[in-house]
Amino acid sequence: MGLRWMTQSFAKINLGLHVLRRLPNGYHELETGLCFIEWSDRIELRPAAEMGLQMSDPSIPVDESNLVVKALQLLQEHAGLRDNYHITVDKRIPAGAGLGGGSSNAAAVLRMVNKVANLGLSAAELAEVGLRIGADVPFFIHNNAGVGRGLGHEIDPCDIQPDAWIVTVFPNESSSTVEAYELVYPNDTPEFPLRRVLLEEPIEEWPYLLVNDLEPGVIARIPQVGNMKDQMLDFGANFAAMSGSGSSVFGLFDQDFVATEAYETFIQLGYRANITRPKFVPDTGIYELEVDR
Repeated sequence: MGLRWMTQSFAKINLGLHVLRRLPNGYHELETGLCFIEWSDRIELRPAAEMGLQMSDPSIPVDESNLVVKALQLLQEHAGLRDNYHITVDKRIPAGAGLGGGSSNAAAVLRMVNKVANLGLSAAELAEVGLRIGADVPFFIHNNAGVGRGLGHEIDPCDIQPDAWIVTVFPNESSSTVEAYELVYPNDTPEFPLRRVLLEEPIEEWPYLLVNDLEPGVIARIPQVGNMKDQMLDFGANFAAMSGSGSSVFGLFDQDFVATEAYETFIQLGYRANITRPKFVPDTGIYELEVDR
């Protein structure tokens, strides 16, 4: 018999994304709005004789390239973690979708192990560890919607979680983050300040003010991204865009029945999709499960 713990690992979408400049180290300085959707993976953890990771999607490696494995290694180095755990990830968030699934998994495991092993790290310390894994990990540690700057990791928390139904769809073709950034032309003076647009302009105005600089290059390689964006608008979305470096597309809808129709249509067409309630707040609680017998 033994204890087990469970948490959910939620996805994000990007409300606009400005690539401001290329940095000498090959990364890019960004400005982007980050908020949550209800698409989530389920993660379970239990004590074990040695570290182990199991992914429900067999196409995802469980070696040192996996961000969960990197998270565990950094906790061993940074916080002196000595206990071993077996971690199971029920993958529902598509990989290569621009939804931050891998980063969200890593953040969830950092929080879980910190609690279960009584490491005593603060959220700020966990975010510092997480940044060594990926730029999105601190966002998922702090669990606050906001505007990301720098590499996307410097989050200015603000109330930009849309007061709208969000339908997100994956076009069954992954986008390469590296290729998406290779095709972008940085611009350090965006025409419209992203934070002001997100906080002060109604969603109906966003199609004229809010852009994802990575979108044109990805659409050129994966035309279905552009097709799905058009479909969202045809369904009645007030705003539609690609998330992050792609390839998922989301639409913002006023009415639940309109959003539901769009969601159900994408499902019927054979795509993975999600529908998120207005002003959604993710539950990242860590719950103890019943004892195995």
